[in-house]
Amino acid sequence: MYAFPFLFSKLCPMANKMSAGALVLCGNSISIEENAITMGLGRDAMAPDISPGGQPRPFLPSLAPSPLIPFINSSVPALSGLCMLNFSAVENLMSVTATDCWASFAPYLANVVCCPQFDAILFILMGQSSKNSGMLALNSTHSRHCLSDVEKILVSRGANENLPNICSVHSANLTGASCPVIDVIEFESSVDTSRLLSACEKIDPVRECCDQVCGNAILDAARKISLTGSSLDDCKGIVMRWLASKLDPSSANVVLRGLSNCNLNKVCPLEFPNITKVAEDCEGAISNQSACCKAMESYTSRLQGQCLLTNLQALNCAASLGMKLQRANVSKNLYNLCHVNLKDFSIQVFSQASGCLLPSLPSDATFDKSSGISFICDLNDNIAAPWPSTSFEPVSSCNKTNKIPALPTTTSAQCGIHIESIMFLLLFVCLMFLQIPP
Repeated sequence: MYAFPFLFSKLCPMANKMSAGALVLCGNSISIEENAITMGLGRDAMAPDISPGGQPRPFLPSLAPSPLIPFINSSVPALSGLCMLNFSAVENLMSVTATDCWASFAPYLANVVCCPQFDAILFILMGQSSKNSGMLALNSTHSRHCLSDVEKILVSRGANENLPNICSVHSANLTGASCPVIDVIEFESSVDTSRLLSACEKIDPVRECCDQVCGNAILDAARKISLTGSSLDDCKGIVMRWLASKLDPSSANVVLRGLSNCNLNKVCPLEFPNITKVAEDCEGAISNQSACCKAMESYTSRLQGQCLLTNLQALNCAASLGMKLQRANVSKNLYNLCHVNLKDFSIQVFSQASGCLLPSLPSDATFDKSSGISFICDLNDNIAAPWPSTSFEPVSSCNKTNKIPALPTTTSAQCGIHIESIMFLLLFVCLMFLQIPP
């Protein structure tokens, strides 16, 4: 057993704001087993220093209240009383969503974990409630009350208080918007529901992204009920609500998360700052390699504060930045020259600046009262970022010529991920400050 303290300052922004008499630490201990490293920190302990002999010194007790109190003592929110959604039907999934969107982590897990799960719970709530209401959409008044109630329930269980803004969800998302068909009976008379259900009642999260059997069935159904092309996206939402009404909530969640994952892995979610400084120092033959790589390092450090990425997203981000640099007259492979890895595009977890890549398949954060919030994070992919060719196409798990690190295989779908060697399970617990006596 080894102990290893680290700071995750990006998830503890208050750490940089405390007075000299206080200490904020996000830490963990590491137990090393065969082919796996599990990292965890109890909620009542602080990470120890490492003695020269390699044995950890005793943990200091935390004198502050546990930061996990929102989970342990969840309050009963005051709801509007004007929303008829069936919250009891999705009780377990509401807890999953709250954990995936936990207060401090939500902005960093937003694009891969939190927002896909938030979207899924809204589809499922609407679908399950349609069994009684016969409608697959709410009017504008009820949608405002219901979104507010959903948010209150999630916040009472520890979710971020700003979820609608983080995930760009508005009350209009619960209406039919421009889709003309929201009545269940009318929907079922307009669509080949048996074909739709057969295609989507169970999906393989890897194969679906390539074959798009369910995705195409949803698109076909949406075309059947839409009047114009402009209403197609809104009608796809209606189709997914109907699907959620025909599946049990847990199965519907698997399908919806799988579908959203196909889309999010196709793109790079990062916002790239201006590349002028890198282009100036690295264009052409590169007269000063040190200055070039310093500029490149400074640039990637600005990307590392945005969000956690999946392996596939990191590949697409590396390619997107490489193409931008090539268009700015940078001809050398800067990733090779300056030792840029895929993990350099994602948030850096350790004080040693080790990046974290999330699995390519859908995954959730988990909560344990003794150890806190955890999520699967791959710290083993020390793979150089590939410099794109002029014929670059977005990276896909369906393209067998791509070298995709830690891509899950279909046989590993039930456990969520497959990593070729070592997988890190990070149990992050951000302890409140400890007053140091004078």
